[in-house]
Amino acid sequence: MTRRGHDPEIAPDEIFLDASNLPDFDPGRLEGRLERPLSKRSAIGVTLAALAMFLLFAGQAWSLQVTNGEAYALQSERNRLRPEILFAERGAVLDRNGTVLIANEEGDDGVLRRVYAEGGVSQVLGYVSYPKKDSSGNYYDTDIIGLAGAEASFDGIVSGENGLLLIEEDALGNIRSKGTVVPPENGTTLELAIDVRAERAFSRAIAELAEQVPFGGGAGVLMDVETGEVHALVSYPLYDSNVLSSGNPAATIASYLEDPREPYLNRAVAGLYAPGSIVKTIVAAGALTDNIITPDSVIVSTGSISVPNPYDPEHPTVFPDWKPLGPLDLRGALAMSSDVYFYTVGGGFGTQKGLGIDRLAYWYRTFGLGEETGIELPSEATGFIPTPAWKEETYDEIWRIGNTYHTAIGQYAMQITPIAAARAVAAVANGGKLVRPTLRKDAPLSGESIPVDSDALRVVREGMRQGVTNGTVTGLSLPFVSIAAKTGTAQVGARNEYVNSWVTGFFPYEHPRYAFVIVMDRGPAGNLIGGVYAARQALEELSITAPEYFE
Repeated sequence: MTRRGHDPEIAPDEIFLDASNLPDFDPGRLEGRLERPLSKRSAIGVTLAALAMFLLFAGQAWSLQVTNGEAYALQSERNRLRPEILFAERGAVLDRNGTVLIANEEGDDGVLRRVYAEGGVSQVLGYVSYPKKDSSGNYYDTDIIGLAGAEASFDGIVSGENGLLLIEEDALGNIRSKGTVVPPENGTTLELAIDVRAERAFSRAIAELAEQVPFGGGAGVLMDVETGEVHALVSYPLYDSNVLSSGNPAATIASYLEDPREPYLNRAVAGLYAPGSIVKTIVAAGALTDNIITPDSVIVSTGSISVPNPYDPEHPTVFPDWKPLGPLDLRGALAMSSDVYFYTVGGGFGTQKGLGIDRLAYWYRTFGLGEETGIELPSEATGFIPTPAWKEETYDEIWRIGNTYHTAIGQYAMQITPIAAARAVAAVANGGKLVRPTLRKDAPLSGESIPVDSDALRVVREGMRQGVTNGTVTGLSLPFVSIAAKTGTAQVGARNEYVNSWVTGFFPYEHPRYAFVIVMDRGPAGNLIGGVYAARQALEELSITAPEYFE
């Protein structure tokens, strides 16, 4: 009898495996080993491990396809479509006659590079910075940005808008297609009021004189007296716009930074200078309008005036003229630039009443000195008109009559810009309209009429003309045009060892069309060659290259 469920058959390995033949089996070949059934615990473990792996794979598949499927699809699309910037073409810049001042030239990286004209116009045009790449070659800055001059002032006009191109690539990086998503919008061409012929003539004259004497630098302006359009705006020394935009050569850029003459300073709009005697035209117009004097009022210049010194009665304060000039009326005083005459008119002397510092300051500001002109260039300086309140606050000292005298001849702490001087002389020339200087051709007229007597301005113009015919400005007596002008020499430096040499004026005298200003700064004291000489050289060249200015 056998038990139920028990197999009575004896397996062969149970018959043949015993202790006597065990050594004859090779365990390395799995001979002589007994097979045992898998335990229940092991089976459960294997099943659970397989189930966990299945759930893990199922969860990952759900995450890829359901939870984050859209995001991964977009990422996949982005990996397949590569964006590329389509750089806009920056607008060209032309002078008033259509001569190209700034053009574009395609660079190796596909960015259009700016090409700037030479000829003394760099301070007007300025320069740009170009798009920049990171170490991986990707653009992190995609715009060309104007950093100075017209490039900065009119950036919104000439800059344009970049576009976008999508490039489809396969897994191997091969381009399959290209498609423009946003087309670029090119910038607008800009027409300036600048005449490159006038710019070159004034720049050459100022540069040559600055190097010859030498002067620390110089500035010049040529402006339409009716519209304010600036035909020439020069600052010397210059920088090279092409060098600054490209960033090379580095040695040249370093030399700009190290040059004590400050090539980055646009002297015409940001340079501040003691004006000297060029402000006598304003003092004369104000004194006539305020009825301080008449055109025929005569003041005698014996070479100086003396004012009692309350602190040292035996030593009066002496205010010299540049030489004894004798009796002068107003026209003659302007023509000969008499300091004594304008000391007296400005501050009063003896029985002659003067304007006084408050009215002097009023008339200077009325003609636009001590404020910005509004020309479309960055960093314009405002200038400065000294007052008693300023002196007391700054130096804790009272205002004295000598301060008024010196302010009346454009000295003491007074400072102006060349562009402000040009606007002021234009107001004298055009009959009292203070126009806003502009670099835009055909810009809307902007300005105001100033409360000055028209007959007073006529007398001032006559005195300026007399200065050219037989006064201090005979160097501008030219055969091809009649000019009215006024000189100015201002002493500067700790020991008055330098001078600023000015000339302002307009032409033609009979029907004024253009005002001009030149200042040569920080020349050696005693030098007799200055602004008048540079103006003559510039106008003579202009009469050859652009004779229509004098027709």
